[in-house]
Amino acid sequence: MSNADANSPDAVQRVVATPAALALIERLRAQHGALMFHQSGGCCDGSAPMCYPDGELIIGDADVCLGEIGGARFYMTRAQFEYWQHTRLVIDVVAGSGGMFSLEGPTGMRFLTRSELFSDEEAGRLDSTSTSKA
Repeated sequence: MSNADANSPDAVQRVVATPAALALIERLRAQHGALMFHQSGGCCDGSAPMCYPDGELIIGDADVCLGEIGGARFYMTRAQFEYWQHTRLVIDVVAGSGGMFSLEGPTGMRFLTRSELFSDEEAGRLDSTSTSKA
């Protein structure tokens, strides 16, 4: 998603973060520098948003960028996106152990993905330009 599109008042955001998630992202950024997220597909840590130092996870042709939360790009696999394309992802935090590879693990908090269906009006404004590889 280009920054111009993301900042447009008419833009439909595919991924957003709660204030609590944004606060944890800022805390992690202060410790680790620039960050990125990838919605895991369920292998080791279930389907959870995983937070990494920016560039630590190699993004490939099978990944799409849904947008940014707290200045960190948020990715998922194209195959997983096919199932979630009709929903907005809402990234939140709850008490508990984070994914073993995710930066929030030692904080006692973990990121959690909630989803909400797009309204018919929002769905009508979505198009293929609302995701990108980079």
